[in-house]
Amino acid sequence: MIFKRFRMRNACSNIPGRLHCGPAILLAFILIAGGCATRPASDTLEPVAISPPGTQQRTILTSTNRRLHENRKNKPDRRSDSLTFEQYSFSIPAKRKVNDIVYPTRKIDPERQYYVTQRKALSEVAFIENVNAQTNDDGTLCVFIHGYNYTYQEALFRTAQLAADAGELSPPVLFSWPSTASVSGYVADRDAALASRTELAALLETVNKAPKVKHVVIFAHSMGAMLAVEAVRQLKFEGRDDLLNRMEIVLAAADIDVDLFESQLRDIGPLPIPITLLVSKEDKALVASSLLGSKRPRVGQISAAAPLTKMAARADLVRIVDITSLQDPNPLGHNRYGSLAQLMGQAAQQDWQQQMPAANYIGTLLLNPSTPRSKTLANLSRPVAAKPFAATPVSR
Repeated sequence: MIFKRFRMRNACSNIPGRLHCGPAILLAFILIAGGCATRPASDTLEPVAISPPGTQQRTILTSTNRRLHENRKNKPDRRSDSLTFEQYSFSIPAKRKVNDIVYPTRKIDPERQYYVTQRKALSEVAFIENVNAQTNDDGTLCVFIHGYNYTYQEALFRTAQLAADAGELSPPVLFSWPSTASVSGYVADRDAALASRTELAALLETVNKAPKVKHVVIFAHSMGAMLAVEAVRQLKFEGRDDLLNRMEIVLAAADIDVDLFESQLRDIGPLPIPITLLVSKEDKALVASSLLGSKRPRVGQISAAAPLTKMAARADLVRIVDITSLQDPNPLGHNRYGSLAQLMGQAAQQDWQQQMPAANYIGTLLLNPSTPRSKTLANLSRPVAAKPFAATPVSR
């Protein structure tokens, strides 16, 4: 049959029927589950042999330390000690909304649904060759790292959406770590993310073997931000400045304890391009995460006026972009970063890099989509001499 029956399951089915926990943790589960929606099953990654005239195709490369072959003893949320490389082709719907994904159903609607048209396994050598072919002429490649409660297929469809909305920018390479894809699996996901830092570091070494790659943007969301910073920290300890000097790190809605992030920054030190934080004061998922963490603040909620922000900015370690004003179809406001892809794709064609501040600027970058595209990033910084990152504890 041309059309396959795709099984869909509800995200809420992962919530335990009875939660024996305090009110704060219960509230956290309610907030995180607030965006419950139908989720794609694993068979949505089975290629569909239809390609109507006029449809667009996007190729996505993936690297994962998940065990992908599911059986009784081997679930896809289990961690593997080695990386698996794959290539996917997605059909991109013409009538799509920015930062929104419509998953395939039994009867495919090519105008509104994303779906897979090709899937194949790659060796590491073939993966590097494809990375080289996929990288734009400016030598920039993006590696996307998903957050908590993601299945492999959800991560792939999200990557396809980012690639579609970004337009002419190089399609991102997905790194997918073994999330349990369960609302109740928050602690297990945090452990799985930390256990994946070596594999992510290995991927970053691998993509840098492609001759065309000159600059790697690490774009990490939510709990994936903690994984990204830990991998960078590991590369720093290994003395891999040759890799770090070619990287730019963007953390969207970072689910990282503020004190932990301060410690990570001290270990990593200044990078050629400061770490970019995409923050929002209206991210309900991070509010829930904070409740789970004894009400400790998360980096994705941090303000430009916070002591850590000021200190890190003066030391050229971070820069802040407030994305609160961006649209998000998720009621939790945790996926605003998805709307950024189109803005960056548009701005890249209008000398967007000229709007970025020099490394010795401190302060805040304000993202305001109501301004002209050529001035998407308004620089509210002022140039000052860089100062060492003080070791004095900060109060919040």
